[in-house]
Amino acid sequence: MAAGGQTPGGGNMAVGGAGPERGAEPPAPERVLFPPTFSVSEIKNKQRRHFMFVRWKQQQRKEKLALRKKRRKEREALGDKAPPKAVPKTIENQRVYDETTVDPNDEEVAFDEATDEFAPYFNRQTVPKILITTSDRPRGRTVRFCEQLSTVIPNSHVYYRRGLALKRIIPQCIARDFTDLIVINEDRKIPNGLVLSHLPDGPTAHFKMSSVRLRKEIKRKGKQPTEHVPEVILNNFTTRLGHSVGRMFASLFPHDPQFIGRQVATFHNQRDYIFFRFHRYIFKSEKKVGIQELGPRFTLKLRSLQKGTFDSKFGEYEWVHKRREMDTSRRKFHL
Repeated sequence: MAAGGQTPGGGNMAVGGAGPERGAEPPAPERVLFPPTFSVSEIKNKQRRHFMFVRWKQQQRKEKLALRKKRRKEREALGDKAPPKAVPKTIENQRVYDETTVDPNDEEVAFDEATDEFAPYFNRQTVPKILITTSDRPRGRTVRFCEQLSTVIPNSHVYYRRGLALKRIIPQCIARDFTDLIVINEDRKIPNGLVLSHLPDGPTAHFKMSSVRLRKEIKRKGKQPTEHVPEVILNNFTTRLGHSVGRMFASLFPHDPQFIGRQVATFHNQRDYIFFRFHRYIFKSEKKVGIQELGPRFTLKLRSLQKGTFDSKFGEYEWVHKRREMDTSRRKFHL
């Protein structure tokens, strides 16, 4: 190399082949240096751009790992005097405050609960009796999903529409003492919607359904569920709207679960997506508990909440999801 040449890392190289002086530190390994204004998108060649991007990501991971090790060593050196760990920022803990958040000790909330449509159930005046039906001409996957859903919800019965309109089905359900109506809709042979109507006075909720998994599609699943009444867990329904939706789900199950069955139905709300899971827990020892998923599993997204029973033309809506108006902030949630 000519005199005054530079290495790719930017350091000067001396002329001649003289090695490092005795007692000097060994040279540091070559490190990839990107200029401050480096942008991968400016590289025209696709393969070169992908190669540089992967190399840049590897460098970022190494720097993050080195910083993490450094902080851990500093905390170990300080011992009890180490400062508390910083709470990581997530979308959940950065959530925009909602003025409709429910306070359990609020007198207004307690009055609404005592006078709403679900009060007879929570006062033990009614026993849940559920009718599960489908859209017209359901396919095999939707039929199997309804059958498995009926094994999760006690005292539920599956009937098929046979061309009947919901306006004709609802009076028949009320006459036969059904307390709730569940309609599973499908598109292209896949269940994609769920309508839940509380009888006889409503309300009616319409959900978009996704990520449906039947029992045979779940890995490491447990044995078939038993007929025991499951426990019900409702997580993170904090607003007035979420409180109403949670009460709708709770009214599908009898009051007194049979703990001997060790089965749990969970409705977990996270970022306005409601994840349903059905598990059985097993006591491995006095301190360890394992769980087995029984299925089915699915995810719901609330589209609308309508007063009264199902009425597509003249129904009055309490809440309707409007994407362009309501989804402007990723930290704003409604349930």
